[in-house]
Amino acid sequence: MSSAEGVIPLCSLDDIGEGRIGSAVLPDGRRVAVYLVDGRAHATDDRCTHGESSLADEGWLDGHVVECGRHMGTFDVRTGQPLGPPCTKALRTYPVEIHAGQVMLARPALPGGGEA
Repeated sequence: MSSAEGVIPLCSLDDIGEGRIGSAVLPDGRRVAVYLVDGRAHATDDRCTHGESSLADEGWLDGHVVECGRHMGTFDVRTGQPLGPPCTKALRTYPVEIHAGQVMLARPALPGGGEA
């Protein structure tokens, strides 16, 4: 699939692998962290909401929980919800799917039609 079909390619499954964290840059310059947990892909903002640390570069994944490497705050990668202090603000999550070995970001519809 291509971005013309309403999705944006983020990375190959080979780039992340089960239980690891990858990263990708969206067309608007935002960096997202990409996870593969139990065969399902997930994506969140890459920056911890507490300490502005990169989850992909400095964090680690244990099941569906990502831990920030700076202050050890934790988040559920499926929902973005904080699970442990010092984090209290949720991560933004992104809708992703796997197509032909690629993790793809679905483009959200804008109010009144069109795509983001």
